[in-house]
Amino acid sequence: MPGNALDTVVTAETPEGILLELRPAGLSARFYAFLIDALIRLGVTYSLFFVVTIAQMGGLGYAILLIAMFLLEWFYPVFFELSRTGSTPGKRVYGLRVVMDNGLPVTPGASITRNLLRVADFLPAMFGFAIVSILLRKDCKRLGDIAASTLVVHDVRAAPKIELQQVEPIAPARPLSPADQSAVIALAARAPTLTAERLDELAALAAPVSGDDGRSGPEVTRRVLGVAMWLLGRRQ
Repeated sequence: MPGNALDTVVTAETPEGILLELRPAGLSARFYAFLIDALIRLGVTYSLFFVVTIAQMGGLGYAILLIAMFLLEWFYPVFFELSRTGSTPGKRVYGLRVVMDNGLPVTPGASITRNLLRVADFLPAMFGFAIVSILLRKDCKRLGDIAASTLVVHDVRAAPKIELQQVEPIAPARPLSPADQSAVIALAARAPTLTAERLDELAALAAPVSGDDGRSGPEVTRRVLGVAMWLLGRRQ
């Protein structure tokens, strides 16, 4: 996950009363995504220009080219934001998507609004207003997002959970009290519900049981869970 995905969290409540944690995308990720989308639009435009030139379509060809340029500039983002992924190709590369403030998929009206207001975001030059707004706001909204009640967020995907059946049992590095044994077994029971980062963090606290005092990381986590498997009676 990109580092700035962990820096800010915005809480949103769905109409059903469910609280969601959304991680707004910062300036760097949005800039690189925008750059990729701009290159795609530019490539399509040049391709159409060469087709029109080679086909010698005259005025009709250039009219088609102008219409295509208009659609690419204003409706390219809208088309992709209203798709199942909620993101343009550039945003998809960096794991970003556009959602409403409540975390629900963006609506057609909101997508059109946020993209039409790119004109205001561009002012006074080179998206000056957009950059200042993104840097000053915790939710990293540009003017178009504020008007449309939308957010550009990191599309956080669940990390693969550790499979306890695949953990090799390990005998404890030292005698454990009943309380310590219960704590290690409880950690193993919670492991499938935790993110990899949180699991590593908790396993580091129990690292002495596997002889890994002061260390942390996936391998330490597996050894701590291995001790839990040993305590549960697995010996092979």
